[in-house]
Amino acid sequence: MNLHPKKLFPEVENLELLNHQPITKRDLLNFSNIILSEIKEIVALKEQPTQWLKSSEVRKLLKISPGTLQNLRVNGTLNYNRIGGILYYKYDDIAKMLNQ
Repeated sequence: MNLHPKKLFPEVENLELLNHQPITKRDLLNFSNIILSEIKEIVALKEQPTQWLKSSEVRKLLKISPGTLQNLRVNGTLNYNRIGGILYYKYDDIAKMLNQ
């Protein structure tokens, strides 16, 4: 993350003056607000999972073995779709199963 000084100090015309000025509490508050907003954007992007997950991704997400995942399929607990030779699971179905 690269922050341009103009973003941190919009009121300063000549950025060379910043080299000789102390940092104030207001400057720190501005900086912390900018950092928090950047973090919130990053977290919001990462919270959106993909809609369709492969078997390996589901096993990793649920921390289960391949046999357990197969039992969930066979019992009808977890719906899946086969495309070619690959099994895909809907993220919403996984979340629904966990909430039951």
